[in-house]
Parts: sequence; structure tokens; C-alpha cells
Amino acid sequence: MKMKPYYFCIFLLLGCQVPSLLHAQDITGIWRGHFRGNEGLERLTVYDDRYKIEVQIAQTRDMFRGVTYSYKNAAFYGKAEASGTVNPKTKKVVLRELKILEVRMSGGDVCVMTCFLQYSRLGEDEFLQGTYTSTSTHDSLSGCGNGSIFLHKVATSDFHKESFLDKKEKELHAAETVHAPVKKPETVKKNPATKSVAKSSKPYKVPPGPKPLPIPEKKSISVVPEQMQVHSDSTLNIDNKSMPVLLPYVISSRSNELVREITVNNTDVNLNIYDDGAIDNDTVSVYYDNKLIVSKARISDVAVKATIHVEPSGQLHRLVMVADNLGDIPPNTSLLVVRDGEKKYEVRIVSNEQKNAVITFRYKKIE
Repeated sequence: MKMKPYYFCIFLLLGCQVPSLLHAQDITGIWRGHFRGNEGLERLTVYDDRYKIEVQIAQTRDMFRGVTYSYKNAAFYGKAEASGTVNPKTKKVVLRELKILEVRMSGGDVCVMTCFLQYSRLGEDEFLQGTYTSTSTHDSLSGCGNGSIFLHKVATSDFHKESFLDKKEKELHAAETVHAPVKKPETVKKNPATKSVAKSSKPYKVPPGPKPLPIPEKKSISVVPEQMQVHSDSTLNIDNKSMPVLLPYVISSRSNELVREITVNNTDVNLNIYDDGAIDNDTVSVYYDNKLIVSKARISDVAVKATIHVEPSGQLHRLVMVADNLGDIPPNTSLLVVRDGEKKYEVRIVSNEQKNAVITFRYKKIE
């Protein structure tokens, strides 16, 4: 039986919506998360098939160098040197592994990955998530499979901060200090007689003004409450159909970001929701067309199930994923698996208490 290959990471980060790449801030730093292959089940309940990964990146203009760490308990550990480029206009990032530095494994083939990730930011948190493909280090034409990957920018390393990253962060800090706004000194007036700076220690006295006029005697005024006043204008005719729909507070009080548009060929669609990070007591609520269909469900490796109806008229339906909490390890990460007959769509969602994730659905008949 062919042994399951182990992986090192080579990154292509595509479609990154990173405005900061155009300015002083970039993707320099430590990114940690996990990856898993698609050859397994939708979400395995027997054992956790995810590998942990850490990536350290130091960016200079449109190029950077990096290091990747892949590990899973005591069964596997690998470290690889990497480099890459950044295109600020398209916001695409390419990271290539150059050389395997360390590896410990009991058996199997060593593979390198090419990852396609999307940058996102929620408040102060930054994320990279997407998919990967992999090839064998012994045969570049031999594929090792593909899967999904999720990374969260963190402050500290599970290993140690590489010297090139430490050096780059010090350079960035020095540059920020140089370009920090200089506080203007306090301006004081000079005494023209002595040509020296004079600063009076005595408080300035305001000259006395005219005496205030006497306050007129108050007269009692009767006030008719607004609801009792009679207006001469005609009565308003309110059409209930034209009144705006009242949104749930967790939707109206947060920003709602569209993460996926899905066209389905069946009117009834099944939803399975999992925790896509560490199982850390994340809970979610789900609204479909502003109606609550999942209430504060704890997500894990076992699916939280729901079914939605998509009108055959072709109207647009909106599903909103709401983070009820951030779990033990912020942020709230979930995997939404949409089953449209034989078709399957996977949407990886990151949300917090300020931002919801939106997925839209529209029906289209198969011709």
C-alpha cells in the first residue's frame, strides 16, 4: 500500500486584498495554521487529518524570503527555505521553496506544495486561506494531491524567529520611527524691547464688561403634547409593503462581507457546517433571508446540518454566517459545505464580533 506523502509548503498567494502592500505594511511576519488533503472524507471524525504549518516571511519591496515549518505530533517535522515575489497591482504573492533544511519522518515521500491563498483582515487579525497542490521532491511530474490551507498572522513563533525576519522587523520599526510625525514646539512671543523670549507667569485678567440686563419675569406657557396637537394636513396612508425590512441586530450592527456567490441547480440545498480550525468551542448562528435557521450552534468535526430553499424564479437569496463568540482561540473559523445534488462547494469562513460572512444563492435550471 502506498504510504501517505508528507508535505512541505510552497506558496502562491493569489488575489490578496492587501491594501497595505502598497504602503509601509506588508505580509512580513509569522503566519501559523493548518492544511489538510482533499483525498480524505469531507471531515474525518476518526482522527484529525490536519497538519500544522508555520510560515515566516520578510518582504522587501516586491520580493521576499521565507521559511516554512510543517509538523504533526512526533510523526513528522520538516523545515524548508523559501523565497517569492509580490505584485502590488494584482495583489498576488508567489512563495517558492528553494531547499529542504530539516526533515524527520518515519517513512513516505517528501512533497512540496504550491498554495493559492486569499488575504483577509478582521479588525487587527490577518488571514491567508485557500487551496494547494503538491508534487514529489524526487519527481516534479509526480503529483502528491491537493487540499486546503488556513493561516493566521501571529506575534510569536512555535519554533524561533529566523534572523532574517528579526532583521527585517527592526528595519521596518526604524523606518516607522524616522517617518513618525514630529511634534511642533510651543510657539511663544518675543518681547521687542529686550529681544528675548518673555513668558508671563501672571494670569491675564479679563477687563470688566457691562452689567448684565435684568432677567424678565417668566410667564407660564401651556404646552400641548405633540400627540394631542391637531394638524391641518391630510392623514398619511402607510403601505406596509413599502416599509423597510427590519434586519436582525447582529446583521444591522456589523459589517457584512460577501465571500462567495453560488448558483445552484436544485431548489433544496443542504448545508453542513464544521469548525475549520482547532476545535475550540466556536459557536455560530445562520440567517437565511434574514430568518434564523441555526441558533448558537457549537461547531466541531461533526456537521451542524441545515437545508435552504432556493426559489426557481431566479431571485437572489442571502445567507449570513454570524460568530456568536470567538471560541478559545480567536477568530471564529468555520467550513461551510454546500451540497447541490451531486455538486459540492466548500466555503471557508473567518468571522468575528464585528464582521459577518455572506454567501448568496441563485437558482439556474440545467438546460
